[in-house]
Amino acid sequence: MTLTGGVDIGSTTAKCVLVEDGRVVGKSLAPVGVDIVRDADHAFDEALLDAHRGREEVAFIVGTGYGRFKIRFGQLVVTEISCHARGASHLFPGTRLVLDIGGQDTKVIRVSERGEVEDFAMNDKCAAGTGRFLDVCANALGFDVAEIGPVSLTARRPVKVTSTCTVFAESEVTSHLSRGKEPPDILAGLHASIASRSLSLMQRVGVVPEVTFTGGVSRNEGMVRALAQRVGLPVNVSPLSQFIGALGAALLGQERAAGAGA
Repeated sequence: MTLTGGVDIGSTTAKCVLVEDGRVVGKSLAPVGVDIVRDADHAFDEALLDAHRGREEVAFIVGTGYGRFKIRFGQLVVTEISCHARGASHLFPGTRLVLDIGGQDTKVIRVSERGEVEDFAMNDKCAAGTGRFLDVCANALGFDVAEIGPVSLTARRPVKVTSTCTVFAESEVTSHLSRGKEPPDILAGLHASIASRSLSLMQRVGVVPEVTFTGGVSRNEGMVRALAQRVGLPVNVSPLSQFIGALGAALLGQERAAGAGA
């Protein structure tokens, strides 16, 4: 059996997944700080502890994400686009479209039956509609970002949020609150706004089933429901959704290790 690792250094979190013959045996997740080299090492060590394995047992390591070139112990770097496509297809073989909403950007990837990238589109010019966007708006309402998904599901009269800029959206949220709008209704409006923005990006590559939602924002159940309603299709979400980039990297590592041993 071959043990491989995938390390995904994103804009806000560092993830590592260890895979053995297609099965996840260890993983880790931690915030990214100012020292990306150290964060990558720490993520790898924590995943090894989770798997009860040593570094010498890992046959191949693939780095991905914004900080992939800072992963000095890896043998290969691959774009997060390819890794998300591979990881999503592994967990949901019928995946044809991947929506990844991370801390600072949004990516849409059209995927082939073999889990290969056919087309993609990105919104990386600003933080609108990303994890950072939700974090700022949650704070304006007095919530932790982890709370807002369940709270939004209790909305009775969702309000319309029209601002696409994070700064202006924060002001709009505060304005709604001062006019007596209920926080759940404001949050439901925020999620609907992000879902609409995501759909526009998806339409650039073609909206096709199955849709798999990845990244940190996919953990938000209010966002998942808003997206499914706006897109009009079921949306796949895995318990490993935040790790899919690292998972895809580890799976690509398995292929490389198998090729080297052939």
